[in-house]
Amino acid sequence: MNSYFQLGDDEARIAIDRCISELKTRKKTGSVAVADSHGELVGLLRMNGAGFATATIATNKVFTSSRLRQPSGDLGKAAAEGGWDVHYHGDSRYLGWEGGAPVFFQGTCIGSVAVSGLTGEEDFEIAQIGVAAILASLD
Repeated sequence: MNSYFQLGDDEARIAIDRCISELKTRKKTGSVAVADSHGELVGLLRMNGAGFATATIATNKVFTSSRLRQPSGDLGKAAAEGGWDVHYHGDSRYLGWEGGAPVFFQGTCIGSVAVSGLTGEEDFEIAQIGVAAILASLD
């Protein structure tokens, strides 16, 4: 029997709350998504005033990060360096923009957090704050 940890709704709430708090501190708006280790959405929040596309983009960033077990921006960098299309995976949900951050616990990717609405660098920075909040709750 296989047993493993997986992000659930409790962890999604923790990450979303912490990321939204950080966005408000910075006086910015955006969307925050949390997915399980398969990239399936566990939680999503689009702040008032955030662009409509930010919800879809955050969802795709978190899918990419969980499925590939790496920051979503790494896929875009690899594609640019290799001269290939990020959609070679055959799934249009893969997205190579920065902002998706995997959550590793006990050496295993248990899901991801993603932010959309700011620069890629800021999105990733805030997503990592959500990751840290999740990990702190698991100790």
